[in-house]
Amino acid sequence: MTISNYTIRNASPSEFEEIGKLLIRVYSALEGFPKEDEQPNYYKILANIGAFTEYPETELLVALDENNVIAGAVVYFNDMQYYGSGGIATQEKDSAGFRLLGVDSQARGKGIGKLLTLECIKKATENKRKQIIIHSTLAMKTAWGMYENIGFKRDEILDFMQGELPVFGFRFPIDS
Repeated sequence: MTISNYTIRNASPSEFEEIGKLLIRVYSALEGFPKEDEQPNYYKILANIGAFTEYPETELLVALDENNVIAGAVVYFNDMQYYGSGGIATQEKDSAGFRLLGVDSQARGKGIGKLLTLECIKKATENKRKQIIIHSTLAMKTAWGMYENIGFKRDEILDFMQGELPVFGFRFPIDS
């Protein structure tokens, strides 16, 4: 797993559309994940991914390869009130979160998802958050395993239903 060839930085507005298209490709290809005609509003969120950067303390991070090609992205929320999920997660205080992590199919297996996740943990630590909250689905079992290997723990109190799709919550405690 070579991750040294990738750079993580904030996305520029000129990249928002490309990132949205990448995330739509990633999520629509997940086996068992709702398709665009089943959850059109979710796919509109993906297409307009840059809109999240209008929220305070919210960043759209990208992973770039050595040729400056976008290989993956994630939205980091330093304040959970802007997280925008179902359930109780947006009520969590002194917590950060991230959503909509996606890695291009051509770049999978290279540690990019882990690199993006670790960058979110670094940001939360620097901002003195007590934990990071995330959500995943059964269709995202590869990511789910990665999160658990990093140290995220399932927390059923964070679970919710997105239409007919069960969404599962995780917490990562940050040592202060």
